[in-house]
Amino acid sequence: MRVTVVIITRDRSDDLRRTLDRLAALPERPEVIVVDNGSSPGAPDLPGLRVIALDEDCGAAGRTAGVLAASTPYIAFCDDDSWWEPGALDQAADLLDAHPDVGLLAATVVLPDGRPDPTCEAMAASPLPRRAGLPGPRVLGFIACGAVVRRNAYLAAGGFHPRWGVGGEEQPLAASLADCGWELVHVPSLIAHHHPSGTRDRSARRAVETRNDLWFAWLRRPALSAVRATFSELARAGVDRHRWAGVLQAAAGARGILRDRRPVGPRVEAELRALG
Repeated sequence: MRVTVVIITRDRSDDLRRTLDRLAALPERPEVIVVDNGSSPGAPDLPGLRVIALDEDCGAAGRTAGVLAASTPYIAFCDDDSWWEPGALDQAADLLDAHPDVGLLAATVVLPDGRPDPTCEAMAASPLPRRAGLPGPRVLGFIACGAVVRRNAYLAAGGFHPRWGVGGEEQPLAASLADCGWELVHVPSLIAHHHPSGTRDRSARRAVETRNDLWFAWLRRPALSAVRATFSELARAGVDRHRWAGVLQAAAGARGILRDRRPVGPRVEAELRALG
């Protein structure tokens, strides 16, 4: 067994059980670790599965508890409304075995209508310089529920940031992995499925994503790039009250973010600029 599936969940037991049924049918028969982010009234009862119950909602950073508990060299992330295509986990493990400098594989995430998530189309067209021998285009981002990561790379990079919640949490981890010297690669033939839960609050997600984009700029970008990114986010907010709520949230947490500020190195910054 080379891959452990780590799932975070909170208050969506029906979605979770459907996902677990899909994972149980995989030919790879991976170990599955469920991290419950403080569900009310408590973590779901899942006999035969390893469940880590957290006392509070740790957002994306809850995945780190699952990564620490895993014993396999590779970790595949899932949300409670996503699952992996049969054979995908073996494919990912083979690729990571063959490419020891690759820290993360970004899969194609397929939506309910059968089309890839637009983020995957952007990754497939990545403008970053290609490197011979890699199994796909180099990227500086991914979709968390469609990522397979090298466990030691994830831990060395610090994992998902504890303040980010869920929504845009991939960006700081991608930058940290790249800054540590790992390659992130999009593999179009590696497939995960995502059927977004009907309980998702999309308006709240826009606020979180705006806040997190600003925080990322202030935390990891050099000063001039951070200023440019800030003005870009303010312009994007326009008349969207949810995005402005994110701007206010970002401002409220700015002191703590700036205290931890650690800009990426010149190589990663150049590639972030190339991505716009």
